[in-house]
Amino acid sequence: MSALLPPGWPRPRGYANGVSARGRLVVVAGMIGWDATGAFAPGGMAGQVRQALANIVAVLAAGDARPEHLVRLTWYVTSRQAYLNALPAIGAAYRELIGHYAVAMSVVEVSALMEAEAVVEIEGTAVVPD
Repeated sequence: MSALLPPGWPRPRGYANGVSARGRLVVVAGMIGWDATGAFAPGGMAGQVRQALANIVAVLAAGDARPEHLVRLTWYVTSRQAYLNALPAIGAAYRELIGHYAVAMSVVEVSALMEAEAVVEIEGTAVVPD
């Protein structure tokens, strides 16, 4: 897997413009900030992001994949401002649970998520090398 950076473009902070990879695909549905019992993590945006990322790691493991196999994450947040305010804690959780930034990412603000308490939903795509 390699991050794609067109010539002359500045290196993005916290994500890759694109990723090239070969292998077996593992697709992770949108994960929200609740645990296996359905209890939401405390701590608002930062707590729910940490739990959603932990959920992604668990699904990857069930598919014999690891965080370093992620090539794409799409984040849906209910508040752009809450996301920006929580960026230091989000970055720390991301580094701890995912560990790298060679992932193509999008963050989209939405008016609501299907679970009323959810403030973030993250879906992912991983490619496990042949």
